[in-house]
Amino acid sequence: MVWWQAMILGLVQGFTEFLPVSSSGHLILVRELMGLNSDLNSGVNRLFDVMMHVGTLVAVVIVLYKDILGLFRKPFKWLIMLVVATVPAVIVGFTCGDILDEYFSTAQYLSFFFLFTAVIMLVSEIVAKRTKKKKDLSWGGAVAMGLMQGIGVFPGVSRSGSTIFGGAVTGTDTKQVATFSFLMSIPVILGSLLLSVIKVAGAGALGSVDWFNMVVGTVSAFAAGYFSVRVMLKLIAKANFKWFSLYLLIVSVLTFSFYFVPAL
Repeated sequence: MVWWQAMILGLVQGFTEFLPVSSSGHLILVRELMGLNSDLNSGVNRLFDVMMHVGTLVAVVIVLYKDILGLFRKPFKWLIMLVVATVPAVIVGFTCGDILDEYFSTAQYLSFFFLFTAVIMLVSEIVAKRTKKKKDLSWGGAVAMGLMQGIGVFPGVSRSGSTIFGGAVTGTDTKQVATFSFLMSIPVILGSLLLSVIKVAGAGALGSVDWFNMVVGTVSAFAAGYFSVRVMLKLIAKANFKWFSLYLLIVSVLTFSFYFVPAL
C-alpha cells in the first residue's frame, strides 16, 4: 500500500461510516479494485481499518461533545442504555469472530448484505414517515438499536443503517435516533481498537506497521467523517433514506453480477 491508496481508503471510510451504506463493505470493494485484498485479515491490515474508524470517532466526539458530556449527568439514563445497547455487538464480535473473518476476507457475499441494508433503509423511511407521534428514546428503542448494531458488524450491513432501523420501528424520535446511533459507535470502535492492538502486539507485528500510511488514512477518515456525520444528522432527522436504498440496490446488483453471473 502506498500513501495515496491509504488516503483513498481513509476518505471512503470517513464518507461511508455514518452514511447508511456500510463502510466495511465499501472498503472491501475499494481494496479489491486496488488489488489490496490479498491479506485482508492480517492483524496489521485490521489495525489499519480500526485506526481509520478512530479517525471517524474523533469526528463524532467533536460534533457531539455536548451530548457525550450529557451522558455523565444524572440520572445517567442514556449512559446506562448505551452500555446495554453495546452488549449485542460485543457478543457477536466474540462468538462469531471466525465467521466475521471469513466474510471480511472476500467481497463475494457483499451483494446479499448490501441488499439487506437497502431493504431495511427503505422500510425505515416508510415506518418513520408513517409514525405521526414519535416518542423519546426508551429502553425498548435502545435495546432494538443495540440488537440491530449486533447485526451491523457484518461487512455490507450498515451499522448506522441497522441502528436507524431499530429506532424507526420502535417509533423513536428521529433526532434522538441519530444522536444515539452515533454515540453507540464510540464503545464499539474503542473495543475494536483494543482488540486489534492486542492481536497485532501478540503476533509481534507492530514493527511491520506502516505508521505513515496509518496516519494518512486516519486523518483522511477524520476529515471525511466530520462532513458525513453532520450531513447524516440532518438526513436522519428528516428520515430521507430512499436514495441510499436505491444506491445500495444498484451496488448489490453490480456486485452480484461480477461475482456470480460468470459462474452461472
